[in-house]
Amino acid sequence: MLFMKGSPKEPRCGFSRQMVEILNKHSVAFSSFDVFSDEEVRQGLKSFSNWPTYPQLYVKGELLGGLDIVKELEASGELDTICPKAQKLEDRLKSLINKAPVMLFMKGNKQEVTEPCRFISLLPFPGLKFPIPSSPLVFQVRQGLKSFSNWPTYPQLYVKGELVGGLDIVKELKESGELLPVLKGEN
Repeated sequence: MLFMKGSPKEPRCGFSRQMVEILNKHSVAFSSFDVFSDEEVRQGLKSFSNWPTYPQLYVKGELLGGLDIVKELEASGELDTICPKAQKLEDRLKSLINKAPVMLFMKGNKQEVTEPCRFISLLPFPGLKFPIPSSPLVFQVRQGLKSFSNWPTYPQLYVKGELVGGLDIVKELKESGELLPVLKGEN
Protein backbone atom coordinates (compact mmCIF):
# COMPACT_ATOMS: atom_id res chain seq x y z
CA MET A 1 0.00 0.00 0.00
CA LEU A 2 1.41 3.36 -1.01
CA PHE A 3 0.38 6.42 0.98
CA MET A 4 1.22 9.32 -1.27
CA LYS A 5 0.40 12.86 -2.28
CA GLY A 6 -2.03 12.56 -5.17
CA SER A 7 -2.67 9.40 -7.14
CA PRO A 8 -0.46 7.15 -9.29
CA LYS A 9 -1.93 8.79 -12.39
CA GLU A 10 -1.61 12.29 -10.96
CA PRO A 11 1.09 12.51 -8.28
CA ARG A 12 1.11 15.85 -6.48
CA CYS A 13 4.77 15.89 -5.53
CA GLY A 14 8.03 14.80 -7.11
CA PHE A 15 8.80 12.19 -4.44
CA SER A 16 5.43 10.50 -4.92
CA ARG A 17 5.93 10.59 -8.71
CA GLN A 18 9.35 8.95 -8.37
CA MET A 19 7.98 6.28 -6.04
CA VAL A 20 5.20 5.39 -8.49
CA GLU A 21 7.72 5.24 -11.37
CA ILE A 22 9.94 2.83 -9.42
CA LEU A 23 7.03 0.60 -8.42
CA ASN A 24 5.68 0.53 -11.98
CA LYS A 25 9.15 -0.13 -13.43
CA HIS A 26 9.40 -3.21 -11.19
CA SER A 27 5.79 -4.33 -11.92
CA VAL A 28 4.88 -4.09 -8.25
CA ALA A 29 1.21 -4.72 -7.44
CA PHE A 30 0.08 -1.87 -5.20
CA SER A 31 -2.87 0.22 -4.15
CA SER A 32 -2.60 3.81 -3.10
CA PHE A 33 -4.17 6.36 -0.80
CA ASP A 34 -4.04 10.11 -1.40
CA VAL A 35 -3.10 11.63 1.97
CA PHE A 36 -4.50 14.96 0.80
CA SER A 37 -7.97 13.38 0.78
CA ASP A 38 -8.07 12.86 4.56
CA GLU A 39 -6.18 15.16 6.90
CA GLU A 40 -6.78 12.87 9.89
CA VAL A 41 -5.13 9.94 8.08
CA ARG A 42 -2.35 12.19 6.81
CA GLN A 43 -1.39 13.32 10.33
CA GLY A 44 -2.27 10.06 12.09
CA LEU A 45 -0.14 7.89 9.82
CA LYS A 46 2.91 10.03 10.52
CA SER A 47 2.49 9.28 14.24
CA PHE A 48 1.54 5.64 13.71
CA SER A 49 4.53 4.91 11.51
CA ASN A 50 6.91 7.30 13.21
CA TRP A 51 7.78 8.47 9.69
CA PRO A 52 7.33 12.21 9.13
CA THR A 53 7.11 12.41 5.33
CA TYR A 54 5.29 11.04 2.31
CA PRO A 55 5.27 8.84 0.34
CA GLN A 56 5.24 5.84 2.67
CA LEU A 57 5.24 2.29 1.29
CA TYR A 58 3.81 -0.60 3.30
CA VAL A 59 4.28 -4.27 2.42
CA LYS A 60 2.17 -6.87 4.22
CA GLY A 61 1.05 -4.23 6.70
CA GLU A 62 4.58 -3.18 7.68
CA LEU A 63 6.23 0.12 6.82
CA LEU A 64 8.98 -0.47 4.27
CA GLY A 65 9.95 3.19 4.13
CA GLY A 66 9.96 6.27 1.98
CA LEU A 67 11.51 7.09 -1.36
CA ASP A 68 15.16 6.95 -0.20
CA ILE A 69 14.76 3.47 1.26
CA VAL A 70 12.91 2.22 -1.81
CA LYS A 71 15.69 3.62 -4.01
CA GLU A 72 18.28 1.78 -1.88
CA LEU A 73 16.28 -1.46 -2.12
CA GLU A 74 16.02 -1.00 -5.88
CA ALA A 75 19.77 -0.43 -6.22
CA SER A 76 20.58 -3.54 -4.17
CA GLY A 77 18.07 -5.70 -6.07
CA GLU A 78 16.07 -6.40 -2.91
CA LEU A 79 12.95 -4.53 -4.03
CA ASP A 80 12.06 -7.33 -6.45
CA THR A 81 12.17 -9.92 -3.66
CA ILE A 82 10.21 -7.86 -1.12
CA CYS A 83 7.30 -6.46 -3.13
CA PRO A 84 4.52 -8.54 -4.73
CA LYS A 85 4.42 -8.49 -8.53
CA ALA A 86 1.41 -7.40 -10.54
CA GLN A 87 -0.16 -10.15 -12.59
CA LYS A 88 0.70 -9.84 -16.28
CA LEU A 89 -2.19 -8.89 -18.55
CA GLU A 90 -1.98 -12.13 -20.55
CA ASP A 91 -2.19 -14.16 -17.33
CA ARG A 92 -5.16 -12.07 -16.15
CA LEU A 93 -6.93 -12.65 -19.45
CA LYS A 94 -6.33 -16.41 -19.36
CA SER A 95 -7.69 -16.47 -15.82
CA LEU A 96 -10.77 -14.47 -16.82
CA ILE A 97 -11.70 -16.57 -19.85
CA ASN A 98 -11.36 -19.71 -17.73
CA LYS A 99 -13.27 -18.34 -14.73
CA ALA A 100 -16.35 -20.39 -15.64
CA PRO A 101 -17.14 -23.00 -18.31
CA VAL A 102 -18.98 -20.36 -20.35
CA MET A 103 -17.84 -16.72 -20.29
CA LEU A 104 -19.42 -13.85 -22.15
CA PHE A 105 -17.56 -10.55 -22.46
CA MET A 106 -19.82 -7.74 -23.57
CA LYS A 107 -20.53 -4.07 -23.30
CA GLY A 108 -23.33 -3.31 -20.87
CA ASN A 109 -24.79 -5.93 -18.56
CA LYS A 110 -27.40 -8.69 -18.69
CA GLN A 111 -30.19 -6.37 -17.54
CA GLU A 112 -29.29 -3.58 -19.98
CA VAL A 113 -28.66 -5.54 -23.17
CA THR A 114 -27.92 -3.21 -26.06
CA GLU A 115 -27.16 -3.79 -29.72
CA PRO A 116 -25.18 -5.76 -30.84
CA CYS A 117 -25.39 -7.79 -27.60
CA ARG A 118 -29.02 -8.85 -28.06
CA PHE A 119 -27.85 -12.39 -28.71
CA ILE A 120 -28.02 -12.95 -24.96
CA SER A 121 -31.61 -13.94 -25.75
CA LEU A 122 -30.20 -16.75 -27.88
CA LEU A 123 -28.79 -18.41 -24.75
CA PRO A 124 -31.90 -19.20 -22.62
CA PHE A 125 -30.99 -22.80 -21.75
CA PRO A 126 -32.28 -24.02 -18.35
CA GLY A 127 -29.52 -24.81 -15.89
CA LEU A 128 -26.83 -23.19 -18.01
CA LYS A 129 -25.03 -20.58 -15.95
CA PHE A 130 -22.38 -18.14 -17.01
CA PRO A 131 -21.00 -15.02 -15.40
CA ILE A 132 -21.07 -11.81 -17.32
CA PRO A 133 -18.21 -9.50 -16.29
CA SER A 134 -19.52 -6.21 -15.02
CA SER A 135 -19.77 -3.27 -17.33
CA PRO A 136 -17.84 -1.38 -18.35
CA LEU A 137 -14.89 -3.71 -18.84
CA VAL A 138 -11.67 -2.26 -17.56
CA PHE A 139 -10.01 -0.52 -20.51
CA GLN A 140 -6.78 -2.53 -20.30
CA VAL A 141 -8.66 -5.84 -20.20
CA ARG A 142 -11.11 -4.73 -22.89
CA GLN A 143 -8.32 -3.79 -25.30
CA GLY A 144 -6.08 -6.68 -24.25
CA LEU A 145 -8.79 -9.27 -24.83
CA LYS A 146 -9.24 -8.03 -28.40
CA SER A 147 -5.54 -8.60 -29.08
CA PHE A 148 -5.34 -11.83 -27.09
CA SER A 149 -8.29 -13.40 -28.92
CA ASN A 150 -7.53 -11.76 -32.27
CA TRP A 151 -11.22 -10.80 -32.31
CA PRO A 152 -11.73 -7.04 -32.77
CA THR A 153 -15.23 -6.56 -31.36
CA TYR A 154 -17.57 -7.36 -28.50
CA PRO A 155 -19.44 -9.47 -27.54
CA GLN A 156 -17.01 -12.40 -27.28
CA LEU A 157 -18.19 -15.82 -26.12
CA TYR A 158 -15.76 -18.35 -24.63
CA VAL A 159 -16.41 -22.00 -23.74
CA LYS A 160 -13.84 -23.81 -21.60
CA GLY A 161 -11.33 -21.03 -22.24
CA GLU A 162 -11.68 -21.17 -26.03
CA LEU A 163 -13.16 -18.37 -28.13
CA VAL A 164 -16.38 -19.42 -29.86
CA GLY A 165 -16.89 -16.04 -31.52
CA GLY A 166 -19.17 -13.07 -31.58
CA LEU A 167 -22.75 -12.34 -32.51
CA ASP A 168 -22.70 -13.70 -36.07
CA ILE A 169 -21.03 -16.96 -35.06
CA VAL A 170 -23.47 -17.52 -32.17
CA LYS A 171 -26.43 -16.83 -34.47
CA GLU A 172 -25.09 -19.32 -37.03
CA LEU A 173 -24.57 -21.96 -34.32
CA LYS A 174 -28.11 -21.42 -33.01
CA GLU A 175 -29.65 -21.66 -36.49
CA SER A 176 -27.75 -24.88 -37.23
CA GLY A 177 -28.68 -26.43 -33.87
CA GLU A 178 -25.04 -26.57 -32.75
CA LEU A 179 -25.16 -23.87 -30.08
CA LEU A 180 -26.32 -25.99 -27.14
CA PRO A 181 -23.67 -28.71 -27.71
CA VAL A 182 -21.00 -25.99 -28.04
CA LEU A 183 -22.12 -24.30 -24.81
CA LYS A 184 -22.05 -27.65 -23.03
CA GLY A 185 -18.51 -28.19 -24.33
CA GLU A 186 -19.50 -31.17 -26.44
CA ASN A 187 -17.93 -29.81 -29.63
